[in-house]
Amino acid sequence: MIVTLTPNPSIDRAVLIEALRRGEVHRATSSRIDPGGKGVNVSRALAAQSGTTVAVLPSGGPEGHLLEELLDAAGVGYASVPVRGSVRMNISVLEPDGTTTKLNEPGPDLSEAEVEALLATTLERATGADWVVGCGSLPPGAPTDLYAVLVSRVRERGGRVAIDSSGASFAAAVAATPHLIKPNHEELAELVGHDLPTLADVRDAARELVSAGIEVVAVSLGGDGALLVTADEVAHARASITRPLSTVGAGDCMLAGLLHGLSTGLDPADALTRGVTWGAAAVTLPGSRVPAPTDLDGIHAELTREPDLALALS
Repeated sequence: MIVTLTPNPSIDRAVLIEALRRGEVHRATSSRIDPGGKGVNVSRALAAQSGTTVAVLPSGGPEGHLLEELLDAAGVGYASVPVRGSVRMNISVLEPDGTTTKLNEPGPDLSEAEVEALLATTLERATGADWVVGCGSLPPGAPTDLYAVLVSRVRERGGRVAIDSSGASFAAAVAATPHLIKPNHEELAELVGHDLPTLADVRDAARELVSAGIEVVAVSLGGDGALLVTADEVAHARASITRPLSTVGAGDCMLAGLLHGLSTGLDPADALTRGVTWGAAAVTLPGSRVPAPTDLDGIHAELTREPDLALALS
């Protein structure tokens, strides 16, 4: 069982156009809506691969009702916490070459009581879980230390916690030492306070975090794959995609595959390979669709435990 907490979920509308031109009227060639938010995407990816998961999230307004309907239709288990505000609607504008332009709303303004209800519901559902995962940005009103509190409370109960966020909330969570973090390249650079132009720089930054008490640091690197660092190993996995359709949610699918691998007994490097496979498969799908088992066919992730550390990252 993997429990995800998404404090700021969304309805994700993806619109495909021929080319984005600022200030002009565009005719969409297709569109779709999906339940969204990073933790929701992790749970969606797990459910699509027959994994056991519960997504904890706030729900309010007509968008909240739609979000729950979409989760029901996708077969994703969830625990919703009623809030006064409305769930946000995010728009992704997709071009045929895979270029993605995102317009994200801020989300509902959560009260202190609503935040506490989210944390309490997450801990209730986390009993016996393999992992508890805090994912995504925070909505207005949520305290910066929300994920840090989650980390501390899960650790107090002997659970394992993973965090995928950014900015001040991510830094606070990292200081609370979760078991696993999954920043992307830019988020890791922001966390450590300097640029990371090569794979060696990413490795060194990840090692600093491992030395500070985090067991697994998995860094998603876009087209350059992902790097995983623990106290015992460094592993790099990469999959080539010749016809990308959308990058929306690909990092979330990677995290889902990584955690699924760890929870089913794979060692960290092999779990990374599963994660990169799931993430690469997501890139071949429109909008924020998550891969079903058949979507993994033909996706081959190459794993090395001796990566080319001189690799310049794109």
